[in-house]
Amino acid sequence: MKKPIVVLIFLIFFVISFLTNILGPIIPDIVQSFRLSIGLAGFLPFAFFVAYGVMSIPSGILVERFGEKTVLLSAFLLAFAGALLFALAPGFAVALLSLFLIGIGMAMLQVVINPLLRVAGGEEEFAFNSVMAQLFFGGASFLSPWLYSYLVQHVHSADHSPLISLFNSLVPSDLKWVSLYWVFAVVALVMVLVIWRVRFPKVELTDDEKVDTGKTLFSLLRNKTVIFFFFGIFSYVGTEQGIANWTSQFLQTYHDVDPATTGAGVISYFWGLLTIGCFLGLLLLKFFDSRRVLIFFVLGAIASLLTGLFGSKEAALIAFPLTGFFASVMWSIVFSLALNSLPSHHGTFSGILCTGIAGGAVVPLIIGGIAELTGLRFAMLFLLATLGYILCVAVFARPLVKNATVQSLKDLFA
Repeated sequence: MKKPIVVLIFLIFFVISFLTNILGPIIPDIVQSFRLSIGLAGFLPFAFFVAYGVMSIPSGILVERFGEKTVLLSAFLLAFAGALLFALAPGFAVALLSLFLIGIGMAMLQVVINPLLRVAGGEEEFAFNSVMAQLFFGGASFLSPWLYSYLVQHVHSADHSPLISLFNSLVPSDLKWVSLYWVFAVVALVMVLVIWRVRFPKVELTDDEKVDTGKTLFSLLRNKTVIFFFFGIFSYVGTEQGIANWTSQFLQTYHDVDPATTGAGVISYFWGLLTIGCFLGLLLLKFFDSRRVLIFFVLGAIASLLTGLFGSKEAALIAFPLTGFFASVMWSIVFSLALNSLPSHHGTFSGILCTGIAGGAVVPLIIGGIAELTGLRFAMLFLLATLGYILCVAVFARPLVKNATVQSLKDLFA
């Protein structure tokens, strides 16, 4: 095991989440600062997540041609450029370009780090290290809204500490949240410098990690099973980002909740409970068929979503974070059901599934468009369609291999 590389990969997971999942808490500020309609605001997550649809498969080709280190450096340079661009010239059009550049960088990182983690940490430790990586990913999603809240409350305030004074000189007083993008730019630049000095192990991709862009790809694109599960991933990421991106705006609109404090806290707990739910899900999958677990969690997510949308303020502040808990197992179960439903070409299939992350671009945009006509409350009911599709995956999936289960706790530790 190459422990320094493993630690670096955990750090990359942390940074990916840190840069990716902060958009939801700051959307109300962007709407107010640039006087956007809800429909236009929907283009913000679209600009970010459409990059995954564009770059997931090409990134695999880039890794095979230029190597992991070059792709990692390029990814963080793009993220640095995107964050710095917006920090220097904040505006709606610049925000779209900035988010697209950062999104491309994050898509490139996602393709590199899992095979690299397998080689650096050893195949026998890959499962454990993957869970640890998700813990780092979830930890960053939990912490980043609190950093946003801290900066908004302290920049251009009575706080005259050296760091806050620096931010005071960099960001306008009516755009305090832009200080977060200066943080993003510094973090991305630091990652470039760190990766530049690290020597990476040679990664030989397994058959399950290789992407065939020839006949295999086009054959899979015509396969009904592939299409069925592609929209499963599309629906999950759309659901996750639809909730994460619009909840704070919803709470501000209907319950007069401050997005910089309580709203940010709700999104933080959404990601925190999503992380906790992953570990509970791992345990449940040792005892129950994954499709039954998925059905239970989808129904829980639907109940929580409806409570958040139509309940009282107090109920909404609890229910929206709970949707994160119930969403926690959906990605892993849908992805594993997909791979277990096809006998071969798993690497190319995985690449196709990862383009389904573009659901995080499309679904929030649809919600924003509907909100222009009906208001955000009824627009967010569109998430019942995506959750309903995931429920269909649980009911109609017919995997060739089922998840292994045990009969008792004694068997679990045997």
